[in-house]
Amino acid sequence: MKQLQKTLNVSNTLKEAAKTFYDREAAVVGERRMTYGELDQEATKLANQLIQLGVKSGDHVGIALQNSLEFITAFYAIARAGAVIIPINPFFSKEESAYVVEQSQAKLIFCGEKAYFQELRYEIETLENLISVGFEEDEFISYSRLMMRGSPKEPLHVEPKEDLFAILFTSGTTGRSKGAMLTHENVLYSTLSAAKVMKCTEEDIFLMPNPLFHIFGVTFILRAASCGGKLIVMEKYSVTKALELIEKEKVTVHPGVPTMFTLELNHPDFSKYNVSSLRTGEMAAAPCPVEVVKRIRKEMNCNVLVAYGMTETSATLTITGFEDSDELRSETVGRPIPGVRIKIVDENREECETRQVGELACKGPVVTKGYFNMPEETAKAIDHEGWFYTGDIATIDESGYVRIVGRKKEMIIRGGFNIYPRELEESLHQHPDIVHAAVIGLPDEIYGEITCACVVLKKGSKASEESLTEYMKQRFVKYKIPDTFMILNDLPVTPSGKISKLKLKEEIEQQRGF
Repeated sequence: MKQLQKTLNVSNTLKEAAKTFYDREAAVVGERRMTYGELDQEATKLANQLIQLGVKSGDHVGIALQNSLEFITAFYAIARAGAVIIPINPFFSKEESAYVVEQSQAKLIFCGEKAYFQELRYEIETLENLISVGFEEDEFISYSRLMMRGSPKEPLHVEPKEDLFAILFTSGTTGRSKGAMLTHENVLYSTLSAAKVMKCTEEDIFLMPNPLFHIFGVTFILRAASCGGKLIVMEKYSVTKALELIEKEKVTVHPGVPTMFTLELNHPDFSKYNVSSLRTGEMAAAPCPVEVVKRIRKEMNCNVLVAYGMTETSATLTITGFEDSDELRSETVGRPIPGVRIKIVDENREECETRQVGELACKGPVVTKGYFNMPEETAKAIDHEGWFYTGDIATIDESGYVRIVGRKKEMIIRGGFNIYPRELEESLHQHPDIVHAAVIGLPDEIYGEITCACVVLKKGSKASEESLTEYMKQRFVKYKIPDTFMILNDLPVTPSGKISKLKLKEEIEQQRGF
């Protein structure tokens, strides 16, 4: 096994991989394949072109592209030019994109389609240039033509601890999104720490089913490069395609949200696919019932680990280990990665006792520098000692394992009692007929708020509101039992695969006439 020199510089991470594994495949997207040597050269060429277009160290450059080799090339090129990456969801409406572009002060954007970006160029003062990827259009600079005239040049020097690598906007599940400022050290410290726990090597082949513009995608681009592994990127997630790629490419590492694993296990032709190459995976973003963890390990041959993190913590903050039981992987999100400190605090931000419920706070090299151009929001989230307050409600046991109870902002106060939706959701996910579940609070004249459990049932299920209420009565005190159940065909999700409580609440309130 070849050892790469570990660097806390994104550009140099690719440079080291290309030096050691020049002819090894770095990334596969659809029918297209690129080696580390090719990716390194392309990134250097593009970085030079960006500099010639006036991009300076510290400038902000947006990437509004779907999963593609161009996304990965631009990702490294922007870092190599000393600029800051602004990933933009390519499916955003004009209003959503305008907010991110204006808020981030992006100077240039890589666009996958014309859409409304031409209009934004005239409406947003900082936006100077647009690069078209996959199409030719007046007023856009053609990516393909740009790459024809690139030339090699050494990357700029970057200070990992201080220099920004990216500004990633939070998904906005509970409100207006904020741009978390992440340094080179932030993302690479988290990436390298998780890779070490997962024992990643150059022999690993990583499946990436998530959008690359999300923090999960960002860190797995780097995780593959940090060990010289191969990244198999799905242009768009599909259950059948995921199983096909695992078999065809002999995938060894399968990251994703629990929903993806559940859908794959329940695919009608699952047994026909050879998934024996799977070694491990990182599951995050939602709770996973112990039965599903057991099935992943047994039926998929995947020794999956469960992790917790957020955009502001550069993804992985805590993770379980290979020695942990199925129950620990299901009920907890593991322990902090090395070098990270965590604590649970009460409403006055005083540290709680072991196993006491409170807000999770963390400190260390993975924590964001703050929210771009939002000093008040930054001051609310990060105190003078550098502790970041996540807004997640959790407990820590005597062995250091973290259990996430729910979101602080999602907490429902029903008649003076605090109810944490995640606790109810975990129980609902254990119901044999429930595929997805989300609990939200709805306004009520008597109790202030009542609980509404929104569920998606398996096909052919005979479960009813009455039977589900009875199921919950066996498990919870009376005030925690959902006041009402909504049986739906699906639940709205964010691009990263998380259930969007914000959209769900809006939809239910509209249906019920609030």
